[in-house]
Amino acid sequence: MNRRKFLSAAGVSVTLPALESFAASAPKPTGPRNFVAIGTYLGWHQNAFYPKETGKAYATPETLKPLEPHKDDFTIFSGLDHRAPNGHGNWANFLCGQAPKQYSVDQMIADQIGGKSRLPSIQATAGAGEGAKAMSFTKQGVGLPMIRRPSVLYKLLFPSKADRARTEYLLRSGRSALDGVTADARALQKSLPGTDADKLDQYFTSLRAVEKRMGQQLAIIHDPVPQPDYKLPDYDPITPNLQMEAEAIFYDLMALALETESSRVTSLFLDGLGQVFSIDGKALGAGYHGLSHHGNDPAMIKDLITIETAHMHCLAGFIKQLQEKKTVTGKSLLEDTIVLVGTGMGDASRHSNRDLPTLVFGGGFRHKGHLAFDAGSSSSPLLGDLYLTILQKMGLEVSEFSNASRNLNGHFS
Repeated sequence: MNRRKFLSAAGVSVTLPALESFAASAPKPTGPRNFVAIGTYLGWHQNAFYPKETGKAYATPETLKPLEPHKDDFTIFSGLDHRAPNGHGNWANFLCGQAPKQYSVDQMIADQIGGKSRLPSIQATAGAGEGAKAMSFTKQGVGLPMIRRPSVLYKLLFPSKADRARTEYLLRSGRSALDGVTADARALQKSLPGTDADKLDQYFTSLRAVEKRMGQQLAIIHDPVPQPDYKLPDYDPITPNLQMEAEAIFYDLMALALETESSRVTSLFLDGLGQVFSIDGKALGAGYHGLSHHGNDPAMIKDLITIETAHMHCLAGFIKQLQEKKTVTGKSLLEDTIVLVGTGMGDASRHSNRDLPTLVFGGGFRHKGHLAFDAGSSSSPLLGDLYLTILQKMGLEVSEFSNASRNLNGHFS
């Protein structure tokens, strides 16, 4: 029996629960099977994020206080970055390496293991900001759109029969159209000069990537879909000042996506601009973006840390769910999942992209507390070296990522 185990007769399908007897005959996974990336547009205030001590015997800094119950399940990294230029325009290098719009680490993983689930990857965003953004990029440098409404993600994860029929129609129609375009374009390519032929070849590659993903969805479009015991709120909290409420729901849905094997690769982008939050019944003194440009004003820094701590409260709820949910082999879902939390903005007040605060949870790693590197040394490892360790832990045979080629296996495994 394959991974998707169900009984079917007379047109009725019933999904079976995860059973140990089925798992006994299946190949045993040797590493984590899921990957989650969480990134903030406005960064994390370093002084309240980094412990003063290294190793495991550190005093928990203010921003990370909500994560204290999970202290043995994550590692804090300081001093890592991509050696990228400064400025908001380079924030999107978070998952990409030294330059934005490069093949992002989550999509490298999705292209290798995403086909084993119904949705190769999920991209969601909470909050609001200025202009269109992307955190995840395909091999061709295409930024992937992000879901803003929790209700849309819920319907994607747990579609009705009518939704699935409509999706199948759209997929089959789109696939036929793409096949036709590809055939016409190949005939055209023979008559083009070298530069245009290369450009067209890149276009073919993009089309093939789309077709591959569509084909994966069509292959399992009729498989039974789990129906969770989870109730969405009556409205989508998409107004900017309801960012924390949206985050909490997205984390619930991401945990369900992993638990039901609907997707193995998910990302959540935490945007930010002028929203003024009221936290614990008190309105903060300025908008989120304004607070990130605090200019070392103590009152503004205090309010900024309040927002970032609220983000961590939401994250702590997600980590707790992954700890409590069990896989068919009895492991916690957190042990089976690498959760990367970080940013492409080291210090938003100065628009600096150096020394990017980073956390890694779960994944079967032997967690080390706080690993500190010298951000000022040209010989220090890069954030991409950490990504190489993550990619290798996920089973990908890679030795380079953007401008990184060393990995951190000697420090973190």
